[in-house]
Amino acid sequence: MTHALKLWPLLTGLHRYEKTVSTRDRGHGQFIEAPILAYLIETPNGRILYDVGCDYRKVADPQLNKQFFAPMQPLFDPPRMTEEQRVTRYLERLGLTPKDIDLVFVGHLHFDHVGGICDLPGCEVHIQADELAAARTGLDDGVFPDELAGAEHWRVHSGEYTVSSGVHAIATPGHTAGHMSLLIELPKGPPVILCGDAADLSENLSDEVAPGYCWEDNEALALASIRKLNKLAHDEGAELWPNHDLEFFHRQAPFPAWRD
Repeated sequence: MTHALKLWPLLTGLHRYEKTVSTRDRGHGQFIEAPILAYLIETPNGRILYDVGCDYRKVADPQLNKQFFAPMQPLFDPPRMTEEQRVTRYLERLGLTPKDIDLVFVGHLHFDHVGGICDLPGCEVHIQADELAAARTGLDDGVFPDELAGAEHWRVHSGEYTVSSGVHAIATPGHTAGHMSLLIELPKGPPVILCGDAADLSENLSDEVAPGYCWEDNEALALASIRKLNKLAHDEGAELWPNHDLEFFHRQAPFPAWRD
């Protein structure tokens, strides 16, 4: 069996928000600190990024910060991100450039997952057809229309597929219309499932609690995806990695250490 070779979690920023954003009808008035993560995956066929974090310019420029993030308050504080947390800076620390990335797999099109695509010109981008169609309606406040620029050149898929050796796209809609997770088979340890925002927190998985925001308010679809992830992890002996769980993230070895 061919496996992926290495997996690096990349901390691309922090986001403080009311917990109900992550756990539906739980945590009113309770604010949590959440990591904004991307992942670098090395395979025998090349390198993949799963998500790319925020557009640093919108965070760093006071006018852009106010324009894009002030409307989200009080539920969301503006994300916090340093220059060193840009995906390209992590690549530099590994002796890599955007030209060394073979594809960017976008789990969904919210700003904290796709905004950094502007730092990776020329990279092949994979997206789900349902995700792109929903984003273009303008009905999802988590999507910034300018971050869809160039989408006509992206590679649009429908449904599950093998992305590369040991890397499999898993359909987990609910939080957004075409949300995708990744199952990564590694040479030494157990497989890892990157849940994306199908499960922000370990609590989403253990208690089977839907995210606070569901596309078209379809809580049942989001719960079905959480149950699908739990079953897949059981069947494959895989670890489930929630996407915005700071405590879980701190249990991982810090960059530049990797999982293999």
